[in-house]
Amino acid sequence: MWFRNLLVYRLTQDLQLDAERLESALATKLARPCASQELSTYGFVAALGKGTDAPLVHASQDFHLIAARKEERILPGSVVRDALAEKIDEIEAQQMRKVYRKERDELKDEIVQSLLPRAFIRRQITRAAIAPQLGLVLVDASSPKKAEELLSTLRECLGSLPVRPLAVKVAPMATFTDWLKNQQASHGLHLLDECELRDTHEDGGTVRCKRQDLGSEEIQQHLAAGKVVSKLALAWTDKLSLLIDDKLTLKRLRFEDLLQEQASQEGGDDDLAWQDASFTLMMLTFAEFLPQLIEALGGEELPQGL
Repeated sequence: MWFRNLLVYRLTQDLQLDAERLESALATKLARPCASQELSTYGFVAALGKGTDAPLVHASQDFHLIAARKEERILPGSVVRDALAEKIDEIEAQQMRKVYRKERDELKDEIVQSLLPRAFIRRQITRAAIAPQLGLVLVDASSPKKAEELLSTLRECLGSLPVRPLAVKVAPMATFTDWLKNQQASHGLHLLDECELRDTHEDGGTVRCKRQDLGSEEIQQHLAAGKVVSKLALAWTDKLSLLIDDKLTLKRLRFEDLLQEQASQEGGDDDLAWQDASFTLMMLTFAEFLPQLIEALGGEELPQGL
């Protein structure tokens, strides 16, 4: 239940969205299995629990949890290439002629269609939390592409979803570099033992440091030579640790034992109650943490006119 990654999106308009309306909207795009000739399908599943009776939306304290499932057939490119090469060799040997590009593409399509029913199926779940009171949509994804897949499907269901990626006024790399030079962050944030240093020259290199003293002379020499910090491991108070990059993607989120123990106590032995308590505590933590992170990074950048 605890998000492991986080991409943050700002709602640019007031979204009048309650759990009932959201439930009805998501029901128009339910997840379903791939048909024999389909490469992939995408739709919404129960946010918590399983079965057809489980709700698509889980609501707690004005936070809405949703989940989408992508099902896709995995057809390795090497398998297609080998089958295509074999077919081309057969035609050229039997018919004594060259197979050109147009026919090659047609043969490839035929091979893909013939192999699809036997391809392995992979299922992936992506979760997101909508917080209308905070004006945020939080997606548990490490790549914008994966997040946008969920957001675009949600937009299709709702008819409109006015969001944009969270942006800050100061370039994150400049802030990260300043923190590392001074060995001090702000707003309850603390440096940990991992960073990535990038040379600003076009052909410059990258230095990755793990489980190292970031205050060491070696690190400071890299900074003095002009390298900037593109990724940085941070802890926030005694609740959360993470790795943040210059695109404001939060990865390897870890909610500390104190929060997880609290969720276990509040949820008891019931699995759904435990998941509900975990989600609520996670969102209350985000509600406190994200404004602090934004301020530490120089404040949120808003489009002109807002």
